Amino acid sequence: MNGAELPPQAQGGLDFRAQPEAFTLTLSLGGRYAGQQEWATHPERSALVTRVQTDFGGVLPELRRVQTSRMHPRFLTSLHYAEGDGRGKASFETTFDRKAGLITLRQGKEEATAPLTTEHHDPVSLLLWLRTLGDVERTHAQLTGGRVLVQRLADTEVGGVPARAYFLRPGGAYVYVEQAPPHRLLRLIQPTDFGPVEGALQPPRKGQPERRRRRAA
Repeated sequence: MNGAELPPQAQGGLDFRAQPEAFTLTLSLGGRYAGQQEWATHPERSALVTRVQTDFGGVLPELRRVQTSRMHPRFLTSLHYAEGDGRGKASFETTFDRKAGLITLRQGKEEATAPLTTEHHDPVSLLLWLRTLGDVERTHAQLTGGRVLVQRLADTEVGGVPARAYFLRPGGAYVYVEQAPPHRLLRLIQPTDFGPVEGALQPPRKGQPERRRRRAA
């Protein structure tokens, strides 16, 4: 199964691809604060666009990284991916031109092309795609850096919420996805040079559901 195929389950209920979504992950390293990550997703014309701003801090050097993924709204395969500090032109970009059949990679002033022979994910679209996998036990995804094996682990709970767990290799990342719609990203664990950095979903602000109900009334 590659990234272009529709996952076999029919996802019911809420679908995060149908409307704007925003959430925050709190980062930690060895149980100590290491920054935060802001996710924002919205439909845009014939695509779904996600911007991820990571502000490292606390026990890690202060650094900002901004990733932007433009992807197919149904399959979540990548159309364009950019990465930088958010203050100027992206330092790294990947464009997938299906009409020309080419992948174009730009890093700084360097540019290279390669044939586009299969659908690809980028680091952001891959995580969103995992939210749609359902009961798939083992599959692969193609990134520009190579093929990634996605292996499902035993179901667990994150903060009392039933979750599906996935292990990615190479890379050694763990991804925990809420079992029920809208299948939120509950926890991410990513190995780094400093050690495993964990991102945990912040709970919604208190009072928001009540305010929405009052407006609806």
